[in-house]
Amino acid sequence: MLKSYSRAWCEIDYKAINHNLDEIQKLVGKTKIMGIVKANAYGHGDVACARQMAKWGVDFFGVSSIDEALNLRENGIDQDILILGYTPVEHFHYLYEKNIVQSLVSFEYAQKLNAFAKENDAMIRCHCKVDTGMCRTGIIYQDQDKHMDQIIAEYRLSNLSVEGIFSHFPVSDDLGVDSRTFTENQIRLFKEVIDNLKKEGIDCGIKHIQNSYGILNYMDLGMDYCRPGLLYMGVTSDDQIPILSNPDFIPIMSIYANVSLVKWIQEGQSVSYGRNFIATKPTKVATVSIGYADGIPRLLSNQGFEVLIHGKHCKVIGNICMDQCMVDVTDVENVKEGDICCFVGQMGQERVTIDTISRLAKTINNETMSAIAARVPRLEKR
Repeated sequence: MLKSYSRAWCEIDYKAINHNLDEIQKLVGKTKIMGIVKANAYGHGDVACARQMAKWGVDFFGVSSIDEALNLRENGIDQDILILGYTPVEHFHYLYEKNIVQSLVSFEYAQKLNAFAKENDAMIRCHCKVDTGMCRTGIIYQDQDKHMDQIIAEYRLSNLSVEGIFSHFPVSDDLGVDSRTFTENQIRLFKEVIDNLKKEGIDCGIKHIQNSYGILNYMDLGMDYCRPGLLYMGVTSDDQIPILSNPDFIPIMSIYANVSLVKWIQEGQSVSYGRNFIATKPTKVATVSIGYADGIPRLLSNQGFEVLIHGKHCKVIGNICMDQCMVDVTDVENVKEGDICCFVGQMGQERVTIDTISRLAKTINNETMSAIAARVPRLEKR
């Protein structure tokens, strides 16, 4: 465990990414891995994660926006980068200047991008996004409404180099009959689009459709790439969601903070805003220097959430504050200012998981980890 100069910090085991990528590769066979590093790699550090994955052999990265792509380029990441989301018109020039691949969020958007590229005598690299059921971005190709003509037309735009095609699963995490049927139909529709392009004499380029749960539950689909985000970080959205595979992932993130004060309060005294905890007996309370502005959800307040101090489980009491929270350490000896409190990770023989935080906060790990504030340093585990 590292000790930071900060009051609260994350410790990231970047080397464990190699192990997690190995586990992903076992599931998807010959399919290559596109590392999704959007949202600062879900709070883990996009540049550091990309560098580690590149050492392993990942040659394609996915981000959500042009600024995320430029950050990778400015930090020496020269592998291919796909922007999965929208790039505003005023930033189109970065796409060809920095060799960045843009997803085509609609046919109208593709036309606009093509006109810009033609006007600037440029060729812009793109991937065609097909909406097989997410109803978010892409050209709709669903049983009720198929726009194959627009997909074909995208590939034939003069100044766009459409080098790939992809879609996205909304319910690949759900093993219920309806969701399984829906996802399997998405796979069928996606393959139908690819076959239709072949009939038109069009090479669709690289194909990718599997997100993290697509990898876990629909393993080897024979695509060119898969798109893991959480998985190379060693976690799923919720470890209580059943899956059809059995990977041996290693969680790479731990979260720690310092104890700033230890005091005894008496029966009848209350703790924190709202007075939602009132002592029923003499209680030893440790104030810990982390709060909801650091990314510890306020919804954890008064939910029985336990952290680790001196390797022992201790309950968070009262409302979590912006920069601090309070912990009952009555049964732990010799707790003092400067001691380390573990919110996620292992201390001694005990462990606290990110999944526990997410479930109590009624959300998923994707959101919990992405919400960890920039002011919390990410330190590399040595």
